[in-house]
Amino acid sequence: MGKKFIVFLIIVILVMLFFFIYSRASLEETEKGTLSIYFMQEQVGYEEYAWEEDEFGYSLTVRGRMTKPIAIEIDELVINLDKSFISRQFLFKGKVSGVEQEVRSIISEGRVVNIKKVAGQEQSEAVSIRRDAFLLPNPVFSPYMVLTKKYRCDLQEKIEISAYIIPQMEVPATLEPKKDDPCRLVMRLAANEIELETNEEGTLNTIDIPSQSLRVLKTMAGHPNR
Repeated sequence: MGKKFIVFLIIVILVMLFFFIYSRASLEETEKGTLSIYFMQEQVGYEEYAWEEDEFGYSLTVRGRMTKPIAIEIDELVINLDKSFISRQFLFKGKVSGVEQEVRSIISEGRVVNIKKVAGQEQSEAVSIRRDAFLLPNPVFSPYMVLTKKYRCDLQEKIEISAYIIPQMEVPATLEPKKDDPCRLVMRLAANEIELETNEEGTLNTIDIPSQSLRVLKTMAGHPNR
């Protein structure tokens, strides 16, 4: 009787362990991919990204480079968000137009503390933004994924959002589904109309910015202009 109980107990523990591991795996998901960047139909760069989800929220990490219309090298870019897609931390390391830059930001309840290092000079500042402002480091494209992950193909009508062109300024914007195609989201930001194509999983498949002759495509492999 004792041996049977021990065997039964072992089986129960193994079953519980299996479901624990399975539930953790379902909570911690990672999507990786590459975005190819085109300017005036010329392939000018790429961004490699990883979107990760865990029990605390989400994180987006990016590296890559672009030669036109602005030269940029992304050694490291990280955006951390909570479960409501509200940004908490931001990090950028790289070069913009040949100038080495580093930006670290802590965000809490709409208050942002930015620490910037440019060409060896460091400065810090605190600004206030809308609590749910979408972070858009210019000119990086992967952060648009925050919008597609949040809204997917479920947005029903036009909404007002806010984009923080980190670390410069906050800009009001609108987002709405394209008529007869809820998986295409149209963002109007200042004078630009930006169209994002997504799917039910929130994958960022394409970005079209006609006014800037820019098109970004999710690709399976390949890193143009390395």
